[in-house]
Amino acid sequence: MDKKQELIFCPSPGIGHLISTVELAKKLVTGHNNHFHATILNIQHHVPAWANATTSYINSIATSGLDIQFQDLPQVDPPYKENMKGDTFICLLIEAHKIHVHEAVSRHLATTSVAALILDILCVSMLDVAKDLNLPGYIYIPSNATFLGLMLYLPTLDAKVLSEIEDVKDVIDIPVLRSAPPLSMPGFMMDKKDECYTIVLNYGYKLREARGFIVNTFKNLEMKPLKALETGQCLPDQPTPALFTVGPLLASEKKEEEGKKHECIKWLDEQPEKSVVFLCFGSMGCFDKEVVKEIALGLERSEQRFLWALRTPSRENALIPSDADLGEVLPEGFLERTREKGLVWPSWVPQLGVLAHTAVAGFVTHCGWNSVSESLWHGVPMLAWPLYAEQHMNAVMVVREMGVGLELKVDRKNGGFVRWEELEKVIRSLMEGEEGRKVRQRAEEMKVAGRRAGEEGGSSYASLELLVHHIIKDASTGSIG
Repeated sequence: MDKKQELIFCPSPGIGHLISTVELAKKLVTGHNNHFHATILNIQHHVPAWANATTSYINSIATSGLDIQFQDLPQVDPPYKENMKGDTFICLLIEAHKIHVHEAVSRHLATTSVAALILDILCVSMLDVAKDLNLPGYIYIPSNATFLGLMLYLPTLDAKVLSEIEDVKDVIDIPVLRSAPPLSMPGFMMDKKDECYTIVLNYGYKLREARGFIVNTFKNLEMKPLKALETGQCLPDQPTPALFTVGPLLASEKKEEEGKKHECIKWLDEQPEKSVVFLCFGSMGCFDKEVVKEIALGLERSEQRFLWALRTPSRENALIPSDADLGEVLPEGFLERTREKGLVWPSWVPQLGVLAHTAVAGFVTHCGWNSVSESLWHGVPMLAWPLYAEQHMNAVMVVREMGVGLELKVDRKNGGFVRWEELEKVIRSLMEGEEGRKVRQRAEEMKVAGRRAGEEGGSSYASLELLVHHIIKDASTGSIG
C-alpha cells in the first residue's frame, strides 16, 4: 500500500469516550502503523458545558500535528421524552445520527480510500452503514472485555432470566463474570420494560455482525473474561468475531511547568509520600448536600489526609455537575477543622496528574473504566464507589476479580448512598490495614503488567499489530465477512 488509507471513527457522545477513541486513533496512525490517517465523526452535545469541553479537547488535538481530523455531524433535534432515562436518551440520540454518518462516510468514499469504520460499542447499529457501503465495521469497546462479554451474552441471558434482574434471588452467572450479584449489573438491565433495555438487547444481537472487537484492556488484567470470549462461551451459537486487546489506552500526560502547576498538584507537593486519599467521581459524578455531609464526616473521622474533587448538581439540571459552592454544601466548620490535612477542590482536577503524584496512596472512584485504567497505570489502589452505567460491574471486577481495590457498601437503590461510618472504616483499612497492603501490592503488579503490555513484545503491542494487518488485509481483498 503506497497511499495512506482512511479509518473513520464514530465515538458515542461524551468526553471520556472521545478521548479513548482518539488514543486508539493515535496508535493506528503513528509510528510503524503509519498506513492510515483518521477521521473522527463528532456527535455534538446539546449540553453547553459538555459541548464546550469537547470543543476544547478537539482543538487541542487538531493543533498537535497528528494525522487525525475531526468532522462535526449535523445536530439533530434532541429525542427527549418526559421521564426518559439518560441511557435511553443517549441511545436514541446516536440512532438519530445514523443517516448523517452514512452521508459523511459516503462523501469520504467519493474522494479517498476508506479501509474501515471503527464504531463505539454504543454506535453498533451503525454497522448497517458499514454493510450498506461494503466496508469492514469494527467495534471499539472503551470499557473492558467483561462488558463486551456481557453484551454478547445478553440475548442468551434474556432468554434464561425471565424475571427482572433485581428480583433474582441468587446470583447472575455470565461466562465473563461468574456468580455476579444481581445489583452489580449495568443500569440498562434493571428495567426490562424500559425502552433502553430493548435497544441494548438489540445491540447484543447486532454485535455479532462486527468484523472484529477492539478492547481497551490487556491480557494480564482480564485473563478469565478474555478466555471466555476467545473460547466462544459468550456467543454459543456462532463464531465470535476477532478480538484485539490494545489497552491500556490513556490520555497523554502533560508535563506542567513549575510556574503553571495546578493548585492541587502544588498542595500534593507539600504532603508526605503515600499519605493522601484522592476522591474524584468522573465527568458526570456529583452529590447532593446529604451525601456531601456523609463524605465530609467520613473523611474527618478517618483522620487521613485527603484531596477531594467535589462537584454538585447544577441548578438547571440535577443530572449535570457544576462547580461546588463549598460554603453552601459542606458542614459548618469542616474546612477549618481539616485544613491541616485536606483540600477540597470545587472544580475540575487533572486526575491523571494527581494519580501520578507520589503523595497519593488511594483513590475513591466511581469505577468508570478510564479512571480504573489511570489508577492502575500509576499503581494506585481503589475504593470502589460506583454510580451509574456499567460501573457497579466494574466495581466487582476491581475488588473481587482483580484484587486492586476495596469495596464500599453502596446503597444503589438510594442513589449510590454510602454512610460515613462505612467510608471511615474502609479508608482506614486501605491506609492502615492488611487488606490495604494486599491491594496496594496487587495494584503495583498491574502497573508493571500494563506498561509491559504496550511495549514491543507485549500482548497489546502484538494485538495492535495484528489489528493493523487485519485491516490492511480486508482493504486489499475487499473482504467484510
